[in-house]
Amino acid sequence: MTYPDPLTFENLNTYSVHDRFSKVTVENFATPLGAAATVADFIASLPQQFAGVDFPELVEALAACVAGKKTIICGMGAHVIKVGLAPLIIDLMKRGIFNAIALNGAGIIHDTEIAMVGRTSEDVGQVLGAGAFGAARETGETVNAAIAMGAKEKMGLGQAMGKFLVEEQFPYNEHSLLASAYRLGVPVTVHVALGTDIVHIHPSASGADIGQTSYHDFQLFCRLVANLEQGAYLNIGSAVLLPEVFLKALTAARNLGHTVTTFTTANFDFIRHYRTMTNVVNRPTASGGRGYNFIGHHELMIPLLAAALIDRLERSTVA
Repeated sequence: MTYPDPLTFENLNTYSVHDRFSKVTVENFATPLGAAATVADFIASLPQQFAGVDFPELVEALAACVAGKKTIICGMGAHVIKVGLAPLIIDLMKRGIFNAIALNGAGIIHDTEIAMVGRTSEDVGQVLGAGAFGAARETGETVNAAIAMGAKEKMGLGQAMGKFLVEEQFPYNEHSLLASAYRLGVPVTVHVALGTDIVHIHPSASGADIGQTSYHDFQLFCRLVANLEQGAYLNIGSAVLLPEVFLKALTAARNLGHTVTTFTTANFDFIRHYRTMTNVVNRPTASGGRGYNFIGHHELMIPLLAAALIDRLERSTVA
């Protein structure tokens, strides 16, 4: 076998770096902050690259939604509640920034336990071996009683949970997303996948009641999505369920003749997922609007988003 001669580079064509287009310049670099820096200073100090550009853009888009009285829906996985962010979501509802909340079934479980006893999130590894995982009596009884009440009164699961918690006057209701939303009149929709939540194994569970109330909430969610033109949808920490629900609601709204073409979407999670990128960020905004994706821990990213948005809106009010 004859080996070929190595390629040589004496005749390679070159050009001046001064003539070349470059995607990064020193003008794009981050700016160091002083000790007295404000939230606005922090946002302005970010490097003008990737998320450093996208994050301020999202804040501006959400501020425009609020100023224009457009709908902002916040869809959340249960970890948002587990890591202690309910007070921030409640504050955004009180300020009229978040107009609706969508949860999965686990979200109402953690929120209910917070309302009842001020604590949640059992150690699964510690109790699974004994078959004790998910067997907390009060949790199952309370959630399933609220669902039964909702089915009887022909209301959705989210509204039923909020109403039940408020009427029971649990000691930590002020920290409850569901109770607070009910008091504020903010719609909460709950999208249950049967068999995924601990309350489904309790003797008080009714598949019929869960199905009735959660399907009611899906129809309500479709109505909310139908009003999303020029608004925004945020998906925080739901990798599969809520992105799928959102896509079905969007196609239903469009099929029924509602104009939902130009709006903003954003996904927040600590891992990059296929489904959130396709069903939240890319596909829904293909015909208009803009989708954003941010990777980071909820307990850092969501306080940052809330602070930046509130600061932006308050500066607009002062101006």
